[in-house]
Amino acid sequence: MKLKINLFNLIIYFNLNYCCVEDMYKKILLPTDGSEYAEKEIDRALNVLADDGEIIIVSVAKKLRAAQFQSKKYIRELNETSLKESEKNVEEMDKKIPDNIKTTTKVAVGFPAEVINDIAEEEDVDLVVISSSGKSGIHKFFLGSVAEKVVSTVEKDVLLIHNTD
Repeated sequence: MKLKINLFNLIIYFNLNYCCVEDMYKKILLPTDGSEYAEKEIDRALNVLADDGEIIIVSVAKKLRAAQFQSKKYIRELNETSLKESEKNVEEMDKKIPDNIKTTTKVAVGFPAEVINDIAEEEDVDLVVISSSGKSGIHKFFLGSVAEKVVSTVEKDVLLIHNTD
């Protein structure tokens, strides 16, 4: 029995496979604020992650500064609480990602959009996956602003997940 190979079909097969592998992202930055949208963000990131890809999970603790009439001790306690919350956020998100996926976790202090942009550049990520809204109330306002600023300033591909409730 002879195997007959059609060159046209072989080229199409090669191009389809090459296209699919080429379109996958090797390094994805996944910022988190600990919101309930983590599963949605993870699912979307996993759908576009290359087989040998890596997900970098980052949470940014905002650093507050004492104003003229505020207690420095109180501000320091708030900053410590914010840092612990950020550490918990990355740990919780990391637990939700399958064990066979390479992950790196980072906790940083600063202005979230700026830190996300800096990490995206430092780590040379291919994609940033971020939600348009996270927590509720005043946190929702700030995270929406963070996503908007990241989308408009980062020089990487961005997958913006629009969450409506």
